[in-house]
Amino acid sequence: MKFVDEFRMPDAAQGMVERIHRLAARCGEVTFMEVCGTHTMAIYRHGIRQLLPPNVRMLSGPGCPVCVTPNVYLDRAIALARSENFILTTFGDMMRVPGSSSSLGEEKAWGCDIRVVYSTLDAMAVARENPGKEVVFLGVGFETTAPTVAAAVLEARATGLRNFSVLSAAKIIPPAMAALVADPALRLDGFLCPGHVSVVIGTEPYEFLARDHGLPCVVAGFEALDVLQSVVMLLQQVVEHRAEVEIAYRRVVAPKGNPAARKILDDAFEVTDSVWRGLGVLPRSGLKLKPELRSHDAYRFEVDVEPTREHPGCACGEVLRGIKTPFDCKLFGKVCTPDEPVGACMVSSEGTCAAAWRYGRTDLG
Repeated sequence: MKFVDEFRMPDAAQGMVERIHRLAARCGEVTFMEVCGTHTMAIYRHGIRQLLPPNVRMLSGPGCPVCVTPNVYLDRAIALARSENFILTTFGDMMRVPGSSSSLGEEKAWGCDIRVVYSTLDAMAVARENPGKEVVFLGVGFETTAPTVAAAVLEARATGLRNFSVLSAAKIIPPAMAALVADPALRLDGFLCPGHVSVVIGTEPYEFLARDHGLPCVVAGFEALDVLQSVVMLLQQVVEHRAEVEIAYRRVVAPKGNPAARKILDDAFEVTDSVWRGLGVLPRSGLKLKPELRSHDAYRFEVDVEPTREHPGCACGEVLRGIKTPFDCKLFGKVCTPDEPVGACMVSSEGTCAAAWRYGRTDLG
């Protein structure tokens, strides 16, 4: 298959691993972080950490949109689901994420009308088929999926679909990367920048990391060779004492991103402060609907939201910050499993704990 098979060649991978070892021999200890859940899953699936020399460390960051969505958002969604005359629509990976005392899956089992959809178009179809109900779509995601949510809201306004609303939890990745750089508990030497997000935003939003913090950045793809090539490029910058934003995923990512997608975002959203699980409130890191679209903003509905609580033993927040791995969490593999998840990082297909469980487990006893 074009653009897949050529990035899965064992001989080429072996050559890149050897090059990584040669470059690493010219460095001290270095730590790189990926901030994309799909990268996290790929790194675990391909065993890339095991291929790296001991002085090259890879950390997983807050790259899973479901994982960084805080309990206060889930609790509000659950409160809406419990309200009369509401239908909630959501992508499936939100169903089992634990809120403060329940989950969307549990609420559906108790009779709330919560429906899994595969796109915003499906959610709009639910609204058209149920004109007597308020249909709310849970708009969770990064810059990758936010344009589809924006397009749905703009179409709903244009077509007079008045019973369709969005509860936005859309987030912007670069402010989270800035927060990670400022975290005294972390010492990072470079970033694998997210591939899908960069399709939309391009590379300019990462320039501050290289310019102001001296951190090499490489936009990476998702096959084994993509990731290995990106590590090569990061190490090359370290060896040459450079800090630039480079693209190792040029078959998809352009420096200026996708102007059409960015325009749709600008038409529907404005930047706002946002709460991230593990990182707290980050200034200008979220997207909320513009005032003129308030009739499609589900935050206008007044509901009683329960006091927000976190599971006291869950280390998901620390995992998202990169200061712990899943194996550092006392609940991992014991109390917290994919069948009985305690934290969001074990639920999502992009979650670090889910990746570690599926591909990185050792004997947990």
